[in-house]
Amino acid sequence: MTVSIKDVARAAGVSPATVSRALGGGKVSPELRAQVEDAVRRTGYRPNLSARRLRSQDSQTIGLIVADISNPFFTAVARAVEDEAYKAGLRVILCNTDENPQKEAMYLQLMEEERVTGVIFAPTRATVDRMARRKPNFPIVLIDRADMAGGQDAVVLDNAAAAAMLVEHLYAQGYRRITALFGNASTTGIERHAGFAAAMQRLGLAPESRFVAPSIEAAEAETVSLFRQGQPPEAVIASNGLLLMGVVRGLRALHKRIPEDLAVAGFDNESWTELAGPGLTVIEQPVTEIGRTAMRLLLERLDAPDAPVRKVVLGGRCVVRGSTRAHAAMAG
Repeated sequence: MTVSIKDVARAAGVSPATVSRALGGGKVSPELRAQVEDAVRRTGYRPNLSARRLRSQDSQTIGLIVADISNPFFTAVARAVEDEAYKAGLRVILCNTDENPQKEAMYLQLMEEERVTGVIFAPTRATVDRMARRKPNFPIVLIDRADMAGGQDAVVLDNAAAAAMLVEHLYAQGYRRITALFGNASTTGIERHAGFAAAMQRLGLAPESRFVAPSIEAAEAETVSLFRQGQPPEAVIASNGLLLMGVVRGLRALHKRIPEDLAVAGFDNESWTELAGPGLTVIEQPVTEIGRTAMRLLLERLDAPDAPVRKVVLGGRCVVRGSTRAHAAMAG
């Protein structure tokens, strides 16, 4: 039976990250290093040669490539990744792509030139497709966006279930004409749209949706346009934090009230969402768990490069606030 780094950690009474740090030349006390080395001898563990080669060629560095570091979702995930990387004796190179496939290609090339140990990445659909045809020469763990072909380890939210949760909440509150805005650059928007459309159809409602650029400005303009059509919706769902902020800005520009003129729900429980209007109903994502899990998958992939690809799907939580107050109560 193959001995893994987890077996060594168990024998040494330490975490797998500590074992990785000790074997990779990271900062650990002499006592801990001796403890790990003794466990290696007792278990007969043979460090994976590919992982050792990768580690010896770099400076104990990983890449973290995100779509928009100004998006609080990615800020929180980056903090969790950096915390776990530090524990493992690894440094982090952070890159911001603005959902631009050209920038993504440039930063992936940089990671190759820097000989990083591995990369945690939130890519666009175009780059996911490109990686399916030609895999980089280092392990990658996807966050927030999944590889539809299942070629890369990934940590994602159950996007379809989360979107359905918002639809079902709005329906229970008496809303029937519901429009949703989705980002047009990532697989996340596709998955959330699928969950939204399925839930609307299940409830006998017409699924009205629009795909827009993943920016505050695009969502603001789209929100204004909703009120220029014949019959505006009763409620709107925004599929990420930036789009949600754009919806709020659009309503403010029109001097519309939440939820009297339009009920609002969305994704990402950022601090401002509690303060906007009567408070916004949102799906809270387990951002810290996403970052920690991505780092764990990367370390385990280094230890076992040929292991089956894994996709970890996490659940979200619906935080209900005044922006989706019952429709009947307002009418009364």
